[in-house]
Order: sequence, then structure tokens, then C-alpha cells
Amino acid sequence: MKSKRSQGNSQIKKGRVLSGMRPTGKLHLGHLAGALGNWKMLQQEYECFFMVADWHALMSEYNDPGRVKEYAIDNVRDWLSSGIDPDKATFFIQSEVGRHLDLFMILSCLTPLGWLERNPTYKEQLREIKNRDISTFGFLGYPVLQAADILIYRADTVPVGDDQLPHLELTREIARRFNHIYGTSLLPEPKALLTRTPRLSGIDGRKMSKSFGNTINLSDSEGEIRKKVQMMFTDPERVRLSDPGHPDKCNVHSYYAVFCPEMKAEVDDWCVNARVGCTECKKRLAECLLEDVLGPIQRKRKLFPDSKIEKILSRGTKRAGLEAGKTFKDIKGAMKI
Repeated sequence: MKSKRSQGNSQIKKGRVLSGMRPTGKLHLGHLAGALGNWKMLQQEYECFFMVADWHALMSEYNDPGRVKEYAIDNVRDWLSSGIDPDKATFFIQSEVGRHLDLFMILSCLTPLGWLERNPTYKEQLREIKNRDISTFGFLGYPVLQAADILIYRADTVPVGDDQLPHLELTREIARRFNHIYGTSLLPEPKALLTRTPRLSGIDGRKMSKSFGNTINLSDSEGEIRKKVQMMFTDPERVRLSDPGHPDKCNVHSYYAVFCPEMKAEVDDWCVNARVGCTECKKRLAECLLEDVLGPIQRKRKLFPDSKIEKILSRGTKRAGLEAGKTFKDIKGAMKI
């Protein structure tokens, strides 16, 4: 299958990308610096399918799934407000394209159990997530569903960070095994598009995560943003205002580097030469975030009521369903069923 396609115009794209987000909470600055920043660039060069991964959300939220739909709409509002364009990419709801689960069933039958048990991310999540019971068959098998998500669109490119490479390699192994068993070259072995995601810790210095409650959300109010920034960890060695600071040890400095890079040299001077105290430095960071980063996004959020988002998702889900249906027809043909 050719990797160069056009999407709704004469522009030739480099290939087809599948990427998604689990609607398990509000999107935060980590998403903006990472996935959304990458998606904004990818949509210009690739044929992109961006998925609301609600089945994946259910794997951890099965006890209380009532807000998954609400978060899905809110997350897509943030996609749109951050510059992801539904005329350049296909937005869709995973659970509304039934072929994902159909292919998941087939791939589950031919994926060796050992492949899943050795998945390093599975082991890491079991260690880290203590407030939910994820010792389930569904969570063990989520990489197979992830493979189905990618392969049902015959996506040949997947944006990933270094920590996600084992997931993609498993998808490649599953595609290779399918092709070998059924004597076909139908399913592509998708290549990784390594994305450079800036390191961004939560306000407490740990990994930024919804489950840790240490995020600055894209939809937070002005008051919430100011309060959270003031709670951020700074250089522990700078006790007094007159003490010289160490920018490389300061979490606040890392936010300046990502979101207000034009101020970085000035901030370094404030810190190293003890010209500005940490409290004042955090106040100025809050101003930068409010004026230059989150303010524009929040103003755009008002342009996307639920009804408009639902129409965008309905249109995209229909297109995704058609593409998935074509692939699944070819899969059944290859299997002679």
C-alpha cells in the first residue's frame, strides 16, 4: 500500500499517522508541550487520524466511566483551541468505529501471551497506579487494542517518545505475525516518528500526571493558574533572596524554557545573580502563561460549543469508519473468512 496520499486536496502527504488521547481528565500544559504541539506540525505534512481513545480510557476508569464522554468533548475543545484543524486531520471517537474491536479480537488470537507480559510499560503502570485496580485482562491486552487502532487504518507512521517505542515494536511484531500466518503483506509495519517532547514536571516536581493532581490545566481559571504557579517547587538551595540560584535545579525555570523561551536569558540572570526572588519569578511566569500561552487558547475555547464539536466528531468518525471498513474487508479476504 502506498504511503503517499492526499486528504481532501491536491497536496501529497508523506504518509498516514494515527495518534490518540485517553479522555480520563482535563488536558494540561504537558499535553500542550507534547502531543498537541506535535499534532499541530504533523497535520501539515501527514494524513492524520486523531482518536479520542475512550475504550483505552475505560481500561482504567471502568469503575466510574460516567465522565469519559464529558472529558472527550472537553479534550477535543482543547485540540481545536490549540490549533488542531479538523479540515486537515480526521477527528474520531474510537468506540464508535466498531472495526477496532473486531480487529482486536483477531489480533488477540494470534498474539502470544509472553509478548504482553514482558511489556515494560505494563509493569511500570502496575507499580505506579495505586488508586485503581488495573490487574485485569483488559489492561494486560491493551497493547493489542493499540495495535488494532493503528493497523485498522494501515497507518505507516506513529508519533512516539522514546518510552513508547516498545509499544510500537509490539505492533510491528503483531503485523509481521499476521502477514506471515496468512501469507500477505496487507498490514504495514508502522515506523516510529520520534517526537521531541520537552521535559515538563508537575508543579510538585514529579511527573506531570492527572492521577497525581499536579497539573496546570489548559482550562484552569486565572486564579487557579496563579495559585498553582505559586505552589511550584524552586531551587531548594536558594533559601534567602540574596542567595544565588541554580536554574538547572528549578522547576519554574523549565517552564520558562518551554513556554516563554524569549525570557530565558533574562530569567537566568535573575536567578544566578539573585536579582529577583522566587516568589516574584513565579508571578512573572504566571503572567507569561496567562498572556501568551493559555489566554489565547481559553479565548478560542468559547468558539467551540458542544454542538459544534459533536458535528466535527460525527463527520470524522464517519470517515474513519469507512477507512476501517475497507481494511477489515481486506483482512477477512486475506484470512479467507
